[in-house]
Amino acid sequence: MDLNGAAAIISGGASGLGEATARDLAAHGATVVVADLNEERGKSLADELGGVFVKTDVSDEQQVQAAVDAAVATGRPLRVVVNSAGIGWATRTVNRDGSPHDLASYRKVIEVNLIGTFNLMRIGAAAVAKTEPIDDDGQRGVIVNTASVAALEGQTGQVAYSASKGGIVGMTVPAARDLAAVGIRVNTICPGIIDTPIYGFNANAEEFKAKLVAPVVFPKRMGRPSEFAHLVRSVIENDYMNAEVIRFDGGIRFQPK
Repeated sequence: MDLNGAAAIISGGASGLGEATARDLAAHGATVVVADLNEERGKSLADELGGVFVKTDVSDEQQVQAAVDAAVATGRPLRVVVNSAGIGWATRTVNRDGSPHDLASYRKVIEVNLIGTFNLMRIGAAAVAKTEPIDDDGQRGVIVNTASVAALEGQTGQVAYSASKGGIVGMTVPAARDLAAVGIRVNTICPGIIDTPIYGFNANAEEFKAKLVAPVVFPKRMGRPSEFAHLVRSVIENDYMNAEVIRFDGGIRFQPK
């Protein structure tokens, strides 16, 4: 599918993987809607890319609807929905002090990562379904969801995070089957260790990163956000990619901790 002249909405689009994706899609002719909670970064990026910023909590139905409406209002057909908003969390099911994992934090991770992804997917797909088909196959658009390799082999303390990302993986095939009727493809990417700002906020950041890289097979480094963005675009542009869960991790296989 050709991105030129299309609108694309990207949740979590103000930083990290989402920002890299927004930049890549805009560079290939898409009008991007940056849906994020960070107003300052989001507005600055949208202005730079000639796009639109909408403050969005993906777990809030009305805010997601407003972001999708803004994409439709660009005047470009909404063809692409990229879910990259998410939060991390690390707590054992039973902590060392014997206390159980608190339920509130588990619910929060599920609400943002899993329900938030479904929220934008369903509302965005409803808008994409109203556009005209762009080819003889009846294609209208593409949804790309972001899970994690933790969905497949989560580490100690990742029970909430892995459950949320595993849910995204689990809904890939049924969502693709549901949306085939309206010409929408659905794929999910499972990133491994990607060099985003989340790993750079402490004095021992480089030492910590080196430890993370140790189990990566090749190339022996963290992934780059630009490489993730390139994969997103490749999935969008390749019309036969559908209902797939794609590992993007340099061959890493996580150890328990």
